[in-house]
Amino acid sequence: MQDESEDVVARRDFMKKAVALVGATSALVSQSEAANAQGANAPTAGGPQGTGTVYTGDVIQAKKVISALDVGDLERGKTHKFYFQGVQMPTGQNWYVSVIVVHGAKPGKRVALISGVHGDEMSPVHTIHSVISQLDPAQMSGTVLAVLDVSRPALEAMERRWPNSALGIGLIDINREWPGNENGGSAPSRHAGLLFNRLLRPNTDYALDFHTATTGMDLTSFNLARMELPEARAMAELFPIKQIFDNPAYPTLLANAFINVGIPAITPEIGSARVFDFDMIPSFVEGTMNVLKRYNIVSGPMGRTGRDVGTFVGNSGHSVMSTHGGFVELLVKVNDKVKAGQKVAIQRNTFGEVVAEYTTEVTGEVTGRRTDATAEPRIPLVMILYQSAAKEIPEDFSE
Repeated sequence: MQDESEDVVARRDFMKKAVALVGATSALVSQSEAANAQGANAPTAGGPQGTGTVYTGDVIQAKKVISALDVGDLERGKTHKFYFQGVQMPTGQNWYVSVIVVHGAKPGKRVALISGVHGDEMSPVHTIHSVISQLDPAQMSGTVLAVLDVSRPALEAMERRWPNSALGIGLIDINREWPGNENGGSAPSRHAGLLFNRLLRPNTDYALDFHTATTGMDLTSFNLARMELPEARAMAELFPIKQIFDNPAYPTLLANAFINVGIPAITPEIGSARVFDFDMIPSFVEGTMNVLKRYNIVSGPMGRTGRDVGTFVGNSGHSVMSTHGGFVELLVKVNDKVKAGQKVAIQRNTFGEVVAEYTTEVTGEVTGRRTDATAEPRIPLVMILYQSAAKEIPEDFSE
């Protein structure tokens, strides 16, 4: 029988071996992740870099399923509809993304219209539907690629972020993942990599990635655009909307992923989440049609532009953040002009006692404001667009 001292020694030896094994495994994982990261943006099979459009052989609701697209393969003068095979679910099934290709009778530029990067953003879907309904491929030169529901699991749940289940359920914002990594450590990263490499990048000359405010916030109509880039500026100014936010924001936005590979792109923002904002949608449809006219995809006179409506341009954003929990009364509306030091909100507790009063530190225009009546500490109450020597991103910017 082994005595106690021998047992202690044996257990210590076991622990040393276990620690060494864990360290070796961690090193292998780190090496694998580094290798995957290096290959994240490498050309993949399918699309112009590979074998052209790849059909999986599956058909869903009379729509053929593809795993790669080359619009050059498609018959001209027609509208084509597909499901793109995205990342696998934990059960082994796939998430599928809806794709419409309006392929003009004549060659020309290719413009991508994208919605559903966040699952609680509805007005972009209606905007793209409205644009597509106005297009006649027999009269077009070039191609409009519409990708309607990028983050399918988020959309099914009307949730901003993707519910990822790799290590227990977690919510991941896919707009912090672009251009993605087909071999990445999360489903959203892999999904972004598949879409970017096999669907979006190979078939796009210019891109519009449509969004709205996040749930619980209201936004004005604005474009997030890098105005130092000539084509991004030109597209942004073609929309008859209230504001332009001249700022790159986060490097992992889809628009920045396009820009980083030489494809001009902007991010139009259409009001509140979870609803169709029929007051704003027509202006974004008009602006999108202006973009298609700029690149001679469709013909006809330009509609209204930013110049016609006096679009306000700022390069920085300031968020007024809550410092307490309680009920919030907002004193400003979107598009209101405000001055530094102006009171913008009051907060009360359940007894009706004032626990905080909030003022703006900058002079500018209100871009967004909270819609929920309550707020815990560190919640953005009001976002203000202004001009600054150094471009600032508002705290907790939800794009």
